[in-house]
Amino acid sequence: MQDWGAVAAKRLEIIAKASEPGPGVTRLPFGPEHEAALEIMTEWMTAAGCNVTLDAAGTLIGRREGPAGAPTLLIGSHQDSVRLGGAFDGIMGVALGCLALEALGDQTLPCSVEVLAFADEEGVRFPTALIGPRALAGTLDPGVFAMQDKAGVSLGAALTSFGGDPEGTAALARDPAQIAGYLELHIEQGPVLEAADKPLGVVTAISGIERHRVTIIGEAGHAGTVPMEMRHDALLAASDLVRGVHDMARAHGIRATVGQLDVSPNVVNAIPARVDLTIEIRAAEDPARAAMGAALGPLCARIATATATQVEIEKTYAQPAQACDAALREGLTAAIRKATGEAAPELPSGATHDASAMADLCPIAMLFVRCKGGISHNPAEYASAGDMGQAVSALAAFLSDYVPKA
Repeated sequence: MQDWGAVAAKRLEIIAKASEPGPGVTRLPFGPEHEAALEIMTEWMTAAGCNVTLDAAGTLIGRREGPAGAPTLLIGSHQDSVRLGGAFDGIMGVALGCLALEALGDQTLPCSVEVLAFADEEGVRFPTALIGPRALAGTLDPGVFAMQDKAGVSLGAALTSFGGDPEGTAALARDPAQIAGYLELHIEQGPVLEAADKPLGVVTAISGIERHRVTIIGEAGHAGTVPMEMRHDALLAASDLVRGVHDMARAHGIRATVGQLDVSPNVVNAIPARVDLTIEIRAAEDPARAAMGAALGPLCARIATATATQVEIEKTYAQPAQACDAALREGLTAAIRKATGEAAPELPSGATHDASAMADLCPIAMLFVRCKGGISHNPAEYASAGDMGQAVSALAAFLSDYVPKA
């Protein structure tokens, strides 16, 4: 009997070499490393019995036909990585999707299945992302093709040189009536499954995101001559805000982060006069995210009064949560039980995925695979062969038992 987990581990080891030099994996879209990865992924898809094509947005598609007239089930993830990233993020989902089809052999599928390897989910090379799934969903803004990387190469030029066609991306939009759904297998990128001692989990929703920019104005002064009670210390106000954001997120049961913080004048012997910082809130349920976002203004006002500073806050970005489809989730849960003999925990995804954009086209679902230490976007990122093998078995079981909606 084939050890699909071992096969997955070997394949990921090989494709990890399609990388810029340096620790871990650096594979950006539309470069020579991406081109090398295409050749390897084409071999995977061919071994799975798929016909392989590259679409106008640079998405590699392996299609295996089902019964005539049946809808198409999409399985995918992204081939690209962050700089100095790991060997599993994104690309594992492509590998496991191919292996599940390969494991089924010549078995007749209940519908047509496509494995998708999207070019750019991370948004590292260009200041945009999710090009492939947005093209399929019909939500891609053609203005993104004018965006440039640090070398001055436009996205449109890079895509064209890679064999894509910016002008042809509009025609990629799929008919929702012909798409049964989208499944994405992905490492968890967090510690929940490992803490629960479970190899696989079913995602309930992809968290919504809200970002705020905060400016705190105090007054610079000599660090040795201004009494503590007479200071207007912007950094003191910022520290109160950082703690307040942390406590508020815990109280709301969601996640929030102060990720950027710039202090001025930032010298050893002066009271900080200004602090600029960012707050990001993520939650699987939009009302909880909105409630915390609304509470930030009053929190800032209280801190301003207590520290004799000015605190200004502005919302800069908001993205709604995407709920995973109940029927697809139930199917994955049953398939995991069939493959592992155990119930799978449910958990939200705090990270954005290709599925976020595919939700504008069709029902979505995600299966998470445990990763060691919850580490991701790091050369130390790791998922075991055993866990990946169980994911292949679960996906194969899902495909065997899947009944497309009439």
